[in-house]
Amino acid sequence: MTAISTSIHHRDQDLTTGPRAEAPTSAAAPGAAPSRRALWAGRVLSGLGVLFLTFDAAVKVLQLFPADAATAQLGFPASLVPTLGYLQIACLVTYLIPRTAVLGAVLWTGYLGGAIAIHVRVGSPLFSHTLFPIYIAALLWAGLWLRDRRARALLASPASLGR
Repeated sequence: MTAISTSIHHRDQDLTTGPRAEAPTSAAAPGAAPSRRALWAGRVLSGLGVLFLTFDAAVKVLQLFPADAATAQLGFPASLVPTLGYLQIACLVTYLIPRTAVLGAVLWTGYLGGAIAIHVRVGSPLFSHTLFPIYIAALLWAGLWLRDRRARALLASPASLGR
């Protein structure tokens, strides 16, 4: 029971000022705790991205035919498919751990940016293939922004921070 209350207390602390004030705050404010609605919307958006990326990683780790064929079509040897799958799993684990979720989103952004570059290089269709990694990254970042005050602070405009 003590561990649970300590965990809850830690989650409700502002990283710079200690325990947060109990005054109601707006969910859109960078340092404010998310509302229940925002928290669940964030979980749903993140969950959609995570489901797709989990499926994609599993197909690659298991070296199923679609992953091998798609990788060969992009100009890479099939021997790289499991390595890409394990890299995706590492990014997923980092994203799913609350303490490292922002780092996980940054890692996914880099990975998905590479996917965009590859699709541009081979001349893939724009909206269905080339921009698809942006759709997934948007799900991950939007979900994280809605459920994590650190992500909101990271992505906040200078005006909202009082600068």
